[in-house]
Amino acid sequence: MSLRGTGRGGPIRRLIEMVSVLGSAGFLSPSYARTVRAAMETWGATVAGGFAAAAARVPDTLAVIDETGATTFGQLEARSNAVAHGLAAMGVRAGDAVGLLARNHVGFVEASIALAKVGANTLLLNTGFASRQLAEVMEREGAQVVIYDEEFASIVEEGAGDRRRVLAWHTAAGEVPTLAQLAQAHSSDPPAPPAQHGRTTVLTSGTTGAPKGAKRAPKSASVDTLVGILGRIPLRVGDTTFVAAPMFHSWGGVHLVMGGTLGCTLVMRRRFDPEDTLATIARYRPRTVAVVPVMMQRILELPEDVRRRYDTSSLEVLAASGSALPGELALRWMNAFGDNLYNFYGSTEVAQASIAMPDELRVAPGTAGRPPRGVVVKIIDPEGRELPAGQTGRIFVGNEAQFDGYTGGGGKEIVGGLMSSGDVGYFDQNGLLFVTGRDDEMIISGGENVFPKEVEDLLADHDQVADAAVIGVPDEQFGQRLLGFVVRRPGATTTEEDLKTHVKEHLARYKVPREIRFLDELPRNPTGKVLKRVLRDLA
Repeated sequence: MSLRGTGRGGPIRRLIEMVSVLGSAGFLSPSYARTVRAAMETWGATVAGGFAAAAARVPDTLAVIDETGATTFGQLEARSNAVAHGLAAMGVRAGDAVGLLARNHVGFVEASIALAKVGANTLLLNTGFASRQLAEVMEREGAQVVIYDEEFASIVEEGAGDRRRVLAWHTAAGEVPTLAQLAQAHSSDPPAPPAQHGRTTVLTSGTTGAPKGAKRAPKSASVDTLVGILGRIPLRVGDTTFVAAPMFHSWGGVHLVMGGTLGCTLVMRRRFDPEDTLATIARYRPRTVAVVPVMMQRILELPEDVRRRYDTSSLEVLAASGSALPGELALRWMNAFGDNLYNFYGSTEVAQASIAMPDELRVAPGTAGRPPRGVVVKIIDPEGRELPAGQTGRIFVGNEAQFDGYTGGGGKEIVGGLMSSGDVGYFDQNGLLFVTGRDDEMIISGGENVFPKEVEDLLADHDQVADAAVIGVPDEQFGQRLLGFVVRRPGATTTEEDLKTHVKEHLARYKVPREIRFLDELPRNPTGKVLKRVLRDLA
């Protein structure tokens, strides 16, 4: 059986590829390598290691730019040292769980680095949580401390009022200590490295149920993994990167960690606004912007004359992930902003699976791309056998960055050493991966199997549709039937029958939704994924 994504070519060809990719990214400087190695020996493969290396190498370079101003790597290192001492004085020890409920800003970065220096287990909390969800997750994960932004004060008071608390972003100081106060009150000397390095727990999206905690211990990336990612997304040492994707979730977190390791200047905004995003690009001239697909959609919904006000010519890499990228959206983006789109497919559990480059998205707009070096992807049938190109089955992934299981116990299914992504899809004859849906979202209607994504993508392709989602609901005659939810573009007049006819003209009759309802917007979480459990409540 073929192992798609394993190293291709002989050792000489692989060596040439490695030197070429790492050289282009700026990794081959001996002093750079020594600095990173020394920092990792002290702090492990954590966010603290990458930023400590950058502080040692380029202390006066800007590390973070947010609404409050700019912070250099040297300042960030000193402040995170002091915050680490402050957290230790509060009683935080290596192995303790600490919740972090914050938006994208320098305080999130300081807190993340400081927690890693203490050796605490960082629990990244969803900024869309209600107090009940916060209470459940804090209790389940055993977190006795929470660091949070002022805007979440009432939620924290109700859901974690009995925990020790620290304010990150704030407009006025009160009884709760702030990160700034911890930094001012303690030494900026490096703390003693912890006896054990803390892990990070990322919460799954919880689109169909309660979010699970996916624990991930610090792991050093091998050269294969680094070459694989940088060979398909051309990030570089010293880039300016605008992290628009939320950092509490995997995709924004990837760019936080990579930003430290690469010594990048990270531009951040606490809230996403489509026009402000273009203005931020025009002002700070980032080469890379990390987004979730719904952000692309919101930007493209701006009037063309508004988009043209802003110079986005610095943008060479728009790195998208976090939810499915419809092919129609990929083409619309590249037609408007150039062929700079890179689509990263993976999950909180399996980490990276495949990456689509701009030329691949041009030829096959709906593709998830190819597995990068160091990654194996197979399409598996119900009996555990690998399927050939063109046949749809469950997607299984192998790499060295996968999660270590759920904090509540259990994990993803493993077949032949590969982990289930939870999705179904296929490889085409050219080796490009296509994801056709979630394996737990399959709808059986009248004995026929339907995956909603195919119908959703077709509806989204309609020129009067801005957004679409499809779910299965109980049906006495057919077992299940398809129910569609559609958001029309401004001024659109398309009707339910128009859209049913559109689906009928392209797909089998049993894939046509029995009913289509129109909404002002689809319910989404902060990473842009549609909350289908909310849609089921509307059914």
